[in-house]
Amino acid sequence: MFCGSSPGTDPRYRAAADAVGARLAREGIGIVYGGGHVGLMGALADAALKAGGEVIGVIPHALVARELAHPGLSELRVVATMHERKALMNALADAFLALPGGIGTLEELFEVWSWAQLGAHSKPCALLDVAGYWQPLLATVEHMQRQGFIAAGDRALLLVEQDLDHLLPQLRAWQPPERPHWIAPAAT
Repeated sequence: MFCGSSPGTDPRYRAAADAVGARLAREGIGIVYGGGHVGLMGALADAALKAGGEVIGVIPHALVARELAHPGLSELRVVATMHERKALMNALADAFLALPGGIGTLEELFEVWSWAQLGAHSKPCALLDVAGYWQPLLATVEHMQRQGFIAAGDRALLLVEQDLDHLLPQLRAWQPPERPHWIAPAAT
């Protein structure tokens, strides 16, 4: 899960984080996320834990020292750097889902999406478009595609839904598209 360390300005973002955390827990789907107790990250983790779910946080030591680590997780893995955090999250995750967030959320999303494009993994990448939050980004992505910088097949690697009820079945049924011959298939 990727999401903001801030709650954002629209209360629907927090409500979505609460709903996603509780829903995933009820369905027996564990959460791997950045390990924080603040913002949407904290809301997501708290809701999942309250519903009896497993929540694994991965956080760099520097953020633990700032007292941002969630104290009640199922497991907290402390790593040295942000690079190690992302690598471990990738290794632990079966799919990637982004809720509203800022610079870090975008960076994490684009990294796993580009890894999928390059064949480094075959896991689904998705956006939950809460209250139209991702629409400006999607307009930019469409512009990039029209300008020839994103192939249609690569755009298809990013699932987008406004409702978790529609998104979860797509994540479960995910089959990566055929890759061009110059991209080796990801080891699974």
